[in-house]
Amino acid sequence: MLNLDSVLSNSDIQQIISSGKLVLHAVGDTGGIKRDTFQQRVVRCMLSDFQRRDPADAPAFFFHLGDVVYFKGEAEHYFPQFYDAYERYPAPVFACAGNHDGEASAGVASLDAFMRNFCAATPAASPDALDVARDTMTQPNVYFVLNTPLATIVALYSNVPEGGEIRGDQLAWFTERLQQAPLDRCLIVAVHHPLFSADDHHSGSPAMLNVFRQAMSDSGRIPDLILTGHVHNYQRFTWNVDGRQLPVLVAGAGGYPGLHEVVAPGGRRLHLPFRPANSEASLEAYADDRHGFLRLEITANRITGKYYGVPANDWARDGERLDRFHLDLASHRLMT
Repeated sequence: MLNLDSVLSNSDIQQIISSGKLVLHAVGDTGGIKRDTFQQRVVRCMLSDFQRRDPADAPAFFFHLGDVVYFKGEAEHYFPQFYDAYERYPAPVFACAGNHDGEASAGVASLDAFMRNFCAATPAASPDALDVARDTMTQPNVYFVLNTPLATIVALYSNVPEGGEIRGDQLAWFTERLQQAPLDRCLIVAVHHPLFSADDHHSGSPAMLNVFRQAMSDSGRIPDLILTGHVHNYQRFTWNVDGRQLPVLVAGAGGYPGLHEVVAPGGRRLHLPFRPANSEASLEAYADDRHGFLRLEITANRITGKYYGVPANDWARDGERLDRFHLDLASHRLMT
């Protein structure tokens, strides 16, 4: 487990506690290996989110949803795709690893560079950062729990295979973490491969869906929010579980140049809400024509999510809000 107060200053933690609000950014699939234009535009709008707000409303950290570096997690790509890209980002960056972070070239161990840069024993300058002054992160493992004053975030590693894979030891760990998560704060789970998706490239993962079904059943605990990436667009699903409305988000348009289109069967026009074939969840909102990022605002009573799309053809500082939702943590009902 990792406590937020080991990463933020005491004054930052006290500001979260006194304001009663935790704000964070989240998105995945950021590496601009072919062309960094889109990644830079997303970063520019994320930076603007700090500059135009009161300090109490500024994000405390960025939670990356995987695929930090393309295509095989190469150490030499950490400078252009991560350190240089987020050099001016003024808050810590946590990450769950994606399939591309776990792939490896011949002779290199899987996750070698990811572990060095995100799971270091102590904060230090990374050799992969070159001249960028951002220390390594000290996540305890490639899957871990982040404890904050208002939320518990469980980060999973869904490995490399298409659709993902969570093996027995991690599944047992996940179930136990759900059981032990404090009841006095919201519970968020982040994993790279999506449970649900209506895209035309990857689609949702039955393997991930089964993992969550089993862990929730065995633990008796249902998360309040699930964050995923892998698919290069934004989608918001509502999953009805035991009478609760559970938002399940795909936010994987953080900078990789290629986007994935959302489609209805047979190429028909998509009418919302839309339920993909054999899906347990309904698609309530999506954005597949531009890159963007998610802003989450968490209080003791509510989670508010706002998704901002980044202009495709200019360098505007501010993103355009494309979606907003509120989850009441007492009733577990969603409002838009």
